[in-house]
Amino acid sequence: MTQPTTAAKPADGFDHTFKAIHDHEVPWESDDVRGILKLPPGVQVKVLNYDPVMKRIDMKQRFPPGYVEPAHTHTSWHSILVTKGRMCVAGKDLRPGDYVFGWDIPHGPYEYPDGCEVFIVYMGDATHIWEKDDLLQHKNIWKPETQEGQKGVEQHVEKRKAGKM
Repeated sequence: MTQPTTAAKPADGFDHTFKAIHDHEVPWESDDVRGILKLPPGVQVKVLNYDPVMKRIDMKQRFPPGYVEPAHTHTSWHSILVTKGRMCVAGKDLRPGDYVFGWDIPHGPYEYPDGCEVFIVYMGDATHIWEKDDLLQHKNIWKPETQEGQKGVEQHVEKRKAGKM
């Protein structure tokens, strides 16, 4: 079977391109610079696929040890699969293989006591809408299980106390 050298542009405007990507082929970027999520500083993203017509983003997100993602909303839904570390939300300590679905109603906060990587699909605008005061007043619930996590939690608590988020 021969592969076509050029694909016809689909009538629906969506990107129908087949993609097979090695993880190392896409660099991690600081979301502080990329600006997809508009979260407090420290999150890294690896955009694997973006279709502006569908408003779909497939990406990996990396949260450092101790990071707290504030309670928020966004005008999209997301499906999240934990791939490394811990994500603590809604009374659950989620580990690799565990799943979260969120919509445009308030959800969170999320705690990442030992850091975490996730694969996430957003459909719609992924910009997070959150209140700085809510984050600054957050009291950590989940305890880290690693020394790196303990150090990260201490650093993030100190930043919140100093109002530096």
